[in-house]
Amino acid sequence: MTFRPTIMGTHGMVATEHYLSALIGVQVLKQGGNAVDAAVAAIFAEGVLNPHMHTLGGESPMLIYSADTGRVSAINGNTAAAQRATPEWFTEQGFELIPGDGLLAAGVPAAFGALVTALERFGTMTLTQVATPAMELARDGFPMHPGLRGPSDYLAFSIYHQQEKFQDRWPTSAQLYLPQGKLPEVGDVFRNPDLAQTFERLLQAERAAAGDRRAGLQAALDVFYRGEIARQIADFVQREGGLPDLADLAAFETHVEAPVTVNYRGYDVYKCGPWSQGPVFLQQLRLLEGFHLRDLGHNSSDYIHLVTEASKLAFADREAYYGDPRFIDVPTEELLSPAYAELRRPLIDPDRASLTLRPGDPLGGHALRAADAPLLGREWQRGTVHVDVVDAQRNMISATPSGAWIADSPVVEGIVFPLGTRIQMFDLDAAHPNGLAPGKRPRTTLTPSLVMRDGKPFMAFGTMGLDQQDQWTLQFFLNVVEFDMPVQAAIEAPKFSSKHFPSSTYPHAAEPGVLRVEGRIPYDVKARFAGQGT
Repeated sequence: MTFRPTIMGTHGMVATEHYLSALIGVQVLKQGGNAVDAAVAAIFAEGVLNPHMHTLGGESPMLIYSADTGRVSAINGNTAAAQRATPEWFTEQGFELIPGDGLLAAGVPAAFGALVTALERFGTMTLTQVATPAMELARDGFPMHPGLRGPSDYLAFSIYHQQEKFQDRWPTSAQLYLPQGKLPEVGDVFRNPDLAQTFERLLQAERAAAGDRRAGLQAALDVFYRGEIARQIADFVQREGGLPDLADLAAFETHVEAPVTVNYRGYDVYKCGPWSQGPVFLQQLRLLEGFHLRDLGHNSSDYIHLVTEASKLAFADREAYYGDPRFIDVPTEELLSPAYAELRRPLIDPDRASLTLRPGDPLGGHALRAADAPLLGREWQRGTVHVDVVDAQRNMISATPSGAWIADSPVVEGIVFPLGTRIQMFDLDAAHPNGLAPGKRPRTTLTPSLVMRDGKPFMAFGTMGLDQQDQWTLQFFLNVVEFDMPVQAAIEAPKFSSKHFPSSTYPHAAEPGVLRVEGRIPYDVKARFAGQGT
């Protein structure tokens, strides 16, 4: 028995956070658009409906399966650091860590470039066709919902929890989200006319471009990254003391890449590269394929212990090796090799939990790095949405839009969306694989997932949750593949997550041995693995 029914269809399916964005995606499919067209339209709408979890100034990594080519592609929808963003700059200003909010943590907006690139390479529609619904939501308004407005017991990035910050520090945010100085009520029609005008500028640029669909999309990109919108972003950021400038926006590019993949018990699982945490999902699968998970029993104490210990090993390697592969050499092939997993697997003690961070040595062929080798990581201690679409031709897309949350950065005057703050994910040690450097992309937690079986689309999925994303989605995947759960039951099954390794966000805390477990897991199960020191 599940809380929600399993929904089935034959012509297409759209999964999003807000029901209005899902409706928009379905409408695009009905209008003849493909899965990418529908996903892009839904993501634009999400940025209007859920600005506490994602806006156009953030990021949007994607995985796309094209039925025409039979190939999976990854879109690097990740922000980039400004040219002035260096470890020396921050340390000279007295920072030991990059701040977790404000414009000093801001990078170049990546979501718009990623969405237009996806539309140009894999879609069929114009920007006007897919962005008009979002523009209309901003112009005409939508009912204020509890997630955005937020009563006191909601997540801390709702408007409710930002009132003092907006009024004292961020007047542009206060003007929009606290009209007449008052908190909107649930059900009030909320409008963002300046954001609607930003959309309209982009659509006007597309319509004015002479040539084909591609020329129109390029014209919109030019306005956003090199034209009037770019100038407004840069002027605001520079005036408010941030680092990105007009040259940073003009130089920004969206990359379409090959994904990383492993086969797990006949399922080809695809993730974005090591500029994301995506390969950690695959490393966990490599470790777990050496065990008989079904025999342990779903969410038994032994099962939870095993999955948690495998996660600790994989995430230790994330901390030691992952970063922007355009700046560092990441041994991705070696990290994902069956031979390396065989070396690491015996490190899992079935009776005791590890309380240390233990990266391996995939290049040297050792289960653990030498004791005198630097970890290049530290034992230091928001919101996101996800969109999946499949169409009648079985094109499939998995996207994890996030960043530029209203809680972490002021809205840009005249543009009316914030900038993302994922620059905070960099280390100020230049020798760290995720060390800050101009133009470099931070190792992001955003990590869409896509699965093929026998060469055919099988599943697209993802979640919010920062460092928990590739723990929760791993459990969902195993629920389906190992325990034969229907999709809805696999989603709703209780989850657990480790806080053993350094958090990706400020202040990057680690809590060795700490495991968060949903209350629906029986007490006797929790008591048993607690005795193992997990």
